[in-house]
Amino acid sequence: MSADALLDALDPDQRAVATALTGPVCVLAGAGTGKTRAITHRIAYGVRTGTYRPSSVLAVTFTARAAGEMRMRLRDLGATGVQARTFHSAALRQLTYFWPKVVGGAPPRLLEHKAPAVADAARRLGLEVDRVAVRDLASEIEWAKVSLVAADDYERAVLAAGRALPEGYDARTLARLLTAYEDVKTERHVMDFEDVLLLLGAVLSERADVTEQVRAQYRHFVVDEYQDVSPLQQFLLDQWLGGRQELCVVGDPSQTIYSFTGATPHHLLTFARTHPGATVVRLVRDYRSTPQVVALANRVLAVGRRPADVPPLELVAQRPDGPAIRYAVHEDDESEARAVATRIARLAEAGARLSEIAVLYRTNAQSEVLEQALASAGIGYAVRGGDRFFARREVRDALVLLRGGARSADPTDPMPQTVRGLLLPVGWAPEPPAARGAARERWDLMQALVALADELAETAARDGRSATVQDLVAELDERAAAQHAPTVEGVTLASLHAAKGLEWDVVFLVGLSDGLVPISLAEGEDAIAEERRLLYVGVTRARERLELSWARSRNPGGRASRSRTPFLAGIWPDDEQRRGRTAGGRGGREGSRTPTSGRPGVGGAALCSASAGPAPDAAVLRRLHAWRAEVARTTSKPAFTVLTDAVLEQVARTLPTTVRELALVDGVGAVKLQRFGPAVLDVVAGRGPAVGPRA
Repeated sequence: MSADALLDALDPDQRAVATALTGPVCVLAGAGTGKTRAITHRIAYGVRTGTYRPSSVLAVTFTARAAGEMRMRLRDLGATGVQARTFHSAALRQLTYFWPKVVGGAPPRLLEHKAPAVADAARRLGLEVDRVAVRDLASEIEWAKVSLVAADDYERAVLAAGRALPEGYDARTLARLLTAYEDVKTERHVMDFEDVLLLLGAVLSERADVTEQVRAQYRHFVVDEYQDVSPLQQFLLDQWLGGRQELCVVGDPSQTIYSFTGATPHHLLTFARTHPGATVVRLVRDYRSTPQVVALANRVLAVGRRPADVPPLELVAQRPDGPAIRYAVHEDDESEARAVATRIARLAEAGARLSEIAVLYRTNAQSEVLEQALASAGIGYAVRGGDRFFARREVRDALVLLRGGARSADPTDPMPQTVRGLLLPVGWAPEPPAARGAARERWDLMQALVALADELAETAARDGRSATVQDLVAELDERAAAQHAPTVEGVTLASLHAAKGLEWDVVFLVGLSDGLVPISLAEGEDAIAEERRLLYVGVTRARERLELSWARSRNPGGRASRSRTPFLAGIWPDDEQRRGRTAGGRGGREGSRTPTSGRPGVGGAALCSASAGPAPDAAVLRRLHAWRAEVARTTSKPAFTVLTDAVLEQVARTLPTTVRELALVDGVGAVKLQRFGPAVLDVVAGRGPAVGPRA
C-alpha cells in the first residue's frame, strides 16, 4: 500500500492527524470517531514516507488488549517493527534490560498481586483486616504511588485532594501502612507494577548513560487514552522525552472515568498550553453508533454540564438511522433481569449474535441476578473481569493439544478440520450441549478456538495460501501476550468501567437508579460529574440498539423506594412528554422526540417507554411554587430566576432529603444550592415557612 493510499482510507480530520508527523500533536477524539485508525495510519504514513524509522517509534496505551490491537493494525498496514505496548510493559522491558548494568544481578521479582504483602504489612501494624479491607488498602496504596505521594506527604495529600479514605482507617494509620508495605517488599525482594515505572523513571533521571541510550532509540512517542494518564506515568513519559517535542497524545476528557485510581485529564486539557504551537485536531465524526445513540450521548453530557466544565466534544453521527432507544422501568431487580433475558432471547431469534450483545451495570454485585436470569433462559454469557480466557484450564489444555498437533498434523488436511479433531477430547463437539452449565461453558471456549481457526483459514485462502495449525498456535500466542481473547459466543456482562474501549451491536444499560448511577459513594461535584461521564461511556458502547432500564426496588415485594437516575432528567420519555404538554405541544408516547443538535448527521430519535416513571408529589410541588413566588416577591426578581418549573418538578419527583441529593437535580448549581438549598429541603419536608435565600 502506497503512502497516498494510506491517506485515502481516512476522513479529513483523521487525515489531518495522519499527516501531522512532527512536533507536538494533540488529538481530541470522541467515542467511536476512529482514533485508533487515525493514529495507526499516522505511524504507518510516517514509516512509509521515511519520516520515522519503525524502531524509533514507541506507542503506549493502558491495556494489553489495546496494545495488541494496535500492533495488529500496524502489522496489517506494513509498519512492522514499531513498539506498541502498555506503559508497564514498555517500562518493564527497559528496566529488565538495564538493571544488570545499573544495579547488578537480576531485578526484583514482579509482584502480581499486592494482597499478600498488604496483609502482612497490616498485621505488622496490629491491624485486623479481612479480604475486603485488604482490597481497599491495596487500592489506596496504588493511588498514593501513581500520584507520587510518599508516606511522609500522605496525610497532607489526601486532605488537599479531599479524598475519602477506606472505611475504618485514618490518614496517619494509612501513612504508616505505606511504609510497612515498602518494608515487606524489600524483605521479599519483589516490586509491584508501580515500582516498575518509579524505578525506571529514577534510573532515567539519574543515569545519563542509560538516558542517552533510551532517547537515541526512541525518538517519536504516541500516547493513547491520554485522559487517563497518572502523575507517575507522566513523570516517566517526561524522562523518555527529555524535553523533546515529538509527542502525539490522543484522548477524550468526556471519557475520564478512572480518577479514583489517580488518573487525571489535566495533562490532556493543558497540552496546548504546555506545548506552545501544538497541532490540535478534533475527531467528532462518530462511525460507531446510530444517530439515535449519538443524540442521547450528546444530551447526557450537555444536560449536566457545569459552567466550569470543559465543553464536551459534540459527536456527529455518520451512520443511517437505527431503532428507537427503548426505556423501561420495573418493579424489582429480578423483574428487570428477566425482562432483559426475554429481550435478548427475542433478539437472538431474530438473528442477533449473542457475542454482539452486552448488559452493562455500575457495580459487579449487580451481575448475579442477571446471570441467574440468563441461565434460566438458556442464554450463554461471559462475565468480563472474571477469569481471563487464556488463564482458563480448559484453554491451557487445548493449547497443549494444538501445539502437539502442529507437529504431527497431515499438511494435506484442511487446518479447520484438523483443529476440530484435536479439540474433541477437551469438550468440543459439532453441536453444543443442550443445557447450560460447565459442559456448555467448556464448549463455548473451544468453539471460540474453532471459529478463530476458520477465520485464519479464510484469510489465508484470500491471500492464495493455506493456513496451518502452527499458524493458529502462533496467532494464539500473540493474542495471549496481548490478552486479546478470541470471541466467545455469549452475552457479555460487564461493569461500566470494564466496558471502556469495547463496543457491541446491542447494549442494555440496567440499574439506572439514583444510588447506583450515580453511585451513593460519590461525594462532591467532581465525583458526580465523573459518574455522569461513566453513563456516557456506557451509552457510547452501543452501535445499533440501546435499551435503558431501572427498578423501583431491589427485591420482589420490597418497598419501591428508588428513583430514576437524575442524569436522565429531561431525557427520559415521560419528562419529554410532560415538557411538551407544558409548552402546548402534543403529549403521548409516540410523539416524544429527542431534539436534534443542529449538527449534520445528528437526527432526532423516537423514544418509547415500557412504563411511566414516578409523577411529582402534587402537595410538595404546590408548596415549592408558593415558596418560589414568595422569594421572587421579596427579592423583586422574576420567579424563573429563582428556580425553573422543570427544576421544581424534578425536586417534587425525587424528594431530596439532603444537600447532596438536591445537588443531583439538574439546574441546581453551586450558587443556587448555597442560596436556596436549606429552604428547599425545608419546603420538601414540610418543615415551615422558610422562604428567603440563605444570607
